[in-house]
Amino acid sequence: MPDDVREELQERGLMDLYEERPFYQRNDYLAWIGRAAQVETRRTRIEQMLDELDQGGVYMRMDHPPSRKR
Repeated sequence: MPDDVREELQERGLMDLYEERPFYQRNDYLAWIGRAAQVETRRTRIEQMLDELDQGGVYMRMDHPPSRKR
C-alpha cells in the first residue's frame, strides 16, 4: 500500500473499515488510485475511497450492502 494512502486511512480512522472490505475491493481501490496519471486525479480517487469507506454500503459509487455503515 502506498504511504500516502496508508497515512490518509490512519488519519481518518478508516483503516479497520478498509481492512474489513474483501480483498478484491482493497486491490481495486489501490490499483485504481495507482493508475492516476495526474496528482489531482490521484487525490480525487483517494478522497472517493475514503468517503465511501466512511459512508459504508458503497463501493466504486455502487450500492454495496455488505459494507458496514458507520
